[in-house]
Amino acid sequence: MMTTPAEPYALPAEASVEVSAEEHQFNELIAADSRIEPRDWMPEAYRKTLVRQISQHANSEIIGMQPEANWITRAPSLKRKAILMAKVQDEAGHGLYLYSAAQTLGTSRDEMTDALIAGKARYSSIFNYPSPTWADMGAIGWLVDGAAICNQVPLCRASYGPYGRAMVRICKEESFHQRQGFEILLELMNGTPAQREMAQDAVNRWYWPALQMFGPPDNDSPNSAQSMAWNIKRFSNDELRQRFVGMCVPQAEVLGVTLPDPDLRYNEETKQYDMGEIDWTEFHEVLAGRGPANARRLQRRREAHEEGAWVREAAVAYARKQAVAATAVA
Repeated sequence: MMTTPAEPYALPAEASVEVSAEEHQFNELIAADSRIEPRDWMPEAYRKTLVRQISQHANSEIIGMQPEANWITRAPSLKRKAILMAKVQDEAGHGLYLYSAAQTLGTSRDEMTDALIAGKARYSSIFNYPSPTWADMGAIGWLVDGAAICNQVPLCRASYGPYGRAMVRICKEESFHQRQGFEILLELMNGTPAQREMAQDAVNRWYWPALQMFGPPDNDSPNSAQSMAWNIKRFSNDELRQRFVGMCVPQAEVLGVTLPDPDLRYNEETKQYDMGEIDWTEFHEVLAGRGPANARRLQRRREAHEEGAWVREAAVAYARKQAVAATAVA
């Protein structure tokens, strides 16, 4: 599906005269589709928008390790175990890249971590669903990571340099994750009737939450328009969701699974897929902390943070010791 990028950012005419030299330079960089770097001047609202988006993205990578780590000890073969372990390690790395990018905006990793474990910071609603069968590893890879790729590839061109550069590497790894999930489902769909039923059940449970990953409809998304004006985002929530559905339909045909939307139809006039209504009540319930696994996810994150305190303390002590030694030599 072809979409039209957002119009370049432009300062309102009535305000164009009364701006500082720094703000004028910022506006010019955005209008020229150039990059903003950490030492550049930026509006406080731009900084806050980036911290919110990047930290939520980082939180999602860290919390997103849990549904899959749940299956490392129960993977059906040594090969599957090794691949799944590598994938979970990738997600941890993605979180670290993104926390590092957010730190360049003046927000420490400790602040972001404290907000997460206190339940004050958000992460993607998709990770508040359980993963009861091995087929969930396929559905998460195909649908969840597929939606992530669709959403994140345009972020490689985000106007904030550290964010865009982090996304280049992340998207390369997410592409592997998506193919891994597709392959798991394909093998199950070529297996026994019970395996095919398990695969279809997983797709049924993850499809709609995957569509919700793109965020609320454009007319109900308070931050999307401004993020697009600043070239942080390149496409609206609904555009990305439509693109994702267009990708899923032919892939589902190859897999032999049925997408659980009886209203899904190709519209010859728009050259896009018409789809059924998404349950936005469920989406907001999960965001509010009332999803199937919200409490479990945060509790495990708190426990991991507390159990890892000694490692952080040891690292700080070692760094201090090295600094003292370096000063003595100098």
